[in-house]
Amino acid sequence: MWQNLSLRGRINLLLALLLALGLAVNITRQVAEAGPRVQAEDQSVIRLAREFIEMIVADLNEAPDPDARLNQIARDLDRLRHVSIALHDAGGNPLTPPRAETDDDMPGPPAWFVSLVHPEQTAVSVPVSVHGKPGSLVITSHPNDEIAEIWDAIVTQLEVGSVIALALFLVMMTVVGRALAPLQSLAQTMGELEDGHYDARVTPGGAPELAAICTRLNHLAARLGEAVEEKQRLAERAVSLQDVERKEIARELHDEFGPYLFSLRAHASALAKLADGRAPSAEAVRKHGGALLEQINALQQFTRRVLERLRPVGLAELGLGKALESLSRLWRESHPDVTIETTISPALGVTGETADLTIYRVVQEALTNAFRHAGATAIVVAIEPAEQPGRDGRCCARVRVSDNGRGMDPNQKLGFGLVGMRERILALGGTLNVASGEGGVTVEALVPTAAA
Repeated sequence: MWQNLSLRGRINLLLALLLALGLAVNITRQVAEAGPRVQAEDQSVIRLAREFIEMIVADLNEAPDPDARLNQIARDLDRLRHVSIALHDAGGNPLTPPRAETDDDMPGPPAWFVSLVHPEQTAVSVPVSVHGKPGSLVITSHPNDEIAEIWDAIVTQLEVGSVIALALFLVMMTVVGRALAPLQSLAQTMGELEDGHYDARVTPGGAPELAAICTRLNHLAARLGEAVEEKQRLAERAVSLQDVERKEIARELHDEFGPYLFSLRAHASALAKLADGRAPSAEAVRKHGGALLEQINALQQFTRRVLERLRPVGLAELGLGKALESLSRLWRESHPDVTIETTISPALGVTGETADLTIYRVVQEALTNAFRHAGATAIVVAIEPAEQPGRDGRCCARVRVSDNGRGMDPNQKLGFGLVGMRERILALGGTLNVASGEGGVTVEALVPTAAA
């Protein structure tokens, strides 16, 4: 049952139990104190009545009619509320009629309460003598009135306390309901966010803690919406970059393969004509054969560069270091006047397949830009371990590619290759920055590794 109650129901139930417990403790205390109170009141009344009787009967024999005076005293004192006083002769026989008990219509205390208080009737005899004639005034206590008063006080306390407790409970229930009202809005907003409505917001309210939670939920919803939009932009960008890359590869195939194939066809046709002749020239055959070999060699290098762009050869089999050495060797073969220095820190360790491919692509893109646009004569590639700021010491690989070229124009935007690479690294949780100056261009990337 307790697990099925809402938070508001649990708080209201606890408040009701606390109020009922407080009222019960107060009533129990009064019931427990009823017995000592009745006994104390009984003894006090008996003592006062005895002292008063002893004082007024001291000069009884000096009265003109002592007997009449004594009877009058007994009748007057018998009107007291908590005691009754009766005149007895020397033998203990009552000389005055007993006091009649009043029969009120009001209900008295219940029997269990009277039994719990357990009153004991007390009787005290005060001796008197009129002209040597002995007698006594017997004082008898009547605690029923005191018990009735205490019971009435308990009933009144119970009624008033119940009303006050009920009023407090209603007030507290209202306060708790208003304080916890944002919880329903929070649950509704979370459900909308779960359904993909990232523009849903909750109005902060209630206690400061709940208002802070509402504010944080709104901030989280905004960040989540931005992340979803960024994901959609990245997906669209990835498709666009794929199309651009396909177009670029198609252009390169057309621009590079076309001339090579045309040249090969021309030299092959020349060789065929020479073969049809009666006396082919050895020099001409050697010339066309050398041209064919040169064109085939160039075509092979171009094909290897295209394949490297599509998928690094030997990256998974040989590892990152060997793959980067192969990439550098290809560029040195086509540009022997440019020096490429590659350094991989021994402390880098295992980075993982995804990180290896990303590092390779960063170096590949940076080298491509340096050879195409920078006019550099020296390129330095450095890869070392690092910790990513703001990610609790997450392990990363720092990739830095620097050239001594002419740098970038201040108003020049990054090309599709670097933009796509930055978005790829951002999707992995890393960063990519490009710095340009008089000393050339530096591309620096932090790539999360498998050890993160």
